[in-house]
Amino acid sequence: MTDMPDLLTRGGPVIWAIAALSVLTLALILWKLYRLSTLGAWSGGHVATEAITLWQQGDAVGALSLLTARRSVRARLAHAAMSAHRDVFLSDEAAREETARIARTMLAELRAGLRPLDLIVTIAPLLGLLGTVLGMIAAFQALQEAGGQTDPATLAGGIWEALLTTAAGMAVAIPAAAALTWFDSIADRVQADMEGDATRIFTRGGAR
Repeated sequence: MTDMPDLLTRGGPVIWAIAALSVLTLALILWKLYRLSTLGAWSGGHVATEAITLWQQGDAVGALSLLTARRSVRARLAHAAMSAHRDVFLSDEAAREETARIARTMLAELRAGLRPLDLIVTIAPLLGLLGTVLGMIAAFQALQEAGGQTDPATLAGGIWEALLTTAAGMAVAIPAAAALTWFDSIADRVQADMEGDATRIFTRGGAR
């Protein structure tokens, strides 16, 4: 059974690069989970819904007080939309534009870190393939130099070492792709909720 340090040594520089990517991937996933938690990606929906109900009933003050100091993106967006709608210096169109601007900023916060994950999903398998190609080239060069006296076991060992990098690259890319899809779906769901909340705020109730 080959241990991890031996695998890293046999894989060469490419396997070390993939190992570094694996550490970066884990760090990004953990940071993203923490970031989504602090932004309230899984909370705050019921508070925003309750506040919008008060807003539609004409209790703008109660709705705003319920949302004040809330940290979730849904609550913050609802508070911003209500505040913009009540601002006598903003037309209805300008209030909508201001709300959309704030929503874009919040969504950018939600999607922060997704591009690096997307890049890892792309380059990890390519690095693995590069390592395999380089390893196969080295193995067949050794075969050519040895002529007909090559030990099949030695050749097989060179081939599995070359294939090691492909396996490592896929091992990094697969969880990164799964995490990327999950995080992206969370951002899409929050965006849909925010758009629905903003529509309810601007189309029903909430007189200035």
